Amino acid sequence: MSSVLSGFALGLSLILAIGAQNAFVLRQGLRRSHVLAVVLTCALSDAVLIAAGVAGFGWLVEAAPWITPVFTFGGAAFLIAYGGISLRSAWRGGQALEAADNGAGGLSRTVTTCLALTWLNPHVYLDTVVLLGSVSSHAPWPFGFGLGAVTASFVFFFSLGYGARLLSPRFARPSAWRWLDVIVGLTMLALAVKLVSA
Repeated sequence: MSSVLSGFALGLSLILAIGAQNAFVLRQGLRRSHVLAVVLTCALSDAVLIAAGVAGFGWLVEAAPWITPVFTFGGAAFLIAYGGISLRSAWRGGQALEAADNGAGGLSRTVTTCLALTWLNPHVYLDTVVLLGSVSSHAPWPFGFGLGAVTASFVFFFSLGYGARLLSPRFARPSAWRWLDVIVGLTMLALAVKLVSA
């Protein structure tokens, strides 16, 4: 049980920070648009990466030096594009919660965006595959450690996606959406700069 709790605590601490993926989940949760698909995509992606780390595939990320720059610049380009779209939406304004519900993107586009935000981030490999994988190797029960980390991911993403609706009364005003779009856009651009300058 101590391994499960340790994995849960470390897994939760790694995904709590506001990032591109979390901002996207929050936005979809506020819009109540494909929330289940989004949170499942994020949580299952994490589960696959954590399982790979626990199984000992961290060496692959470290052994293939071309992986990091490819994902770094690919992820940065995607974040810049997504950040630009959010800032353009903030500039245009006029969006309220009701309008956002009706005008949400299609399921395939939403899931594709979610997958890109998850898998094009090189830090996700370092956090889940390398870091969690290496820590799990020192746990009394590595499988339990991984199970705890996966559980943390599911708890976090489902709480963020479905808990966002508690904020929905505030987002009935177009100004609130403009501020959210500004925050999301600037977060994406800041993360893109951080990726290429790291």
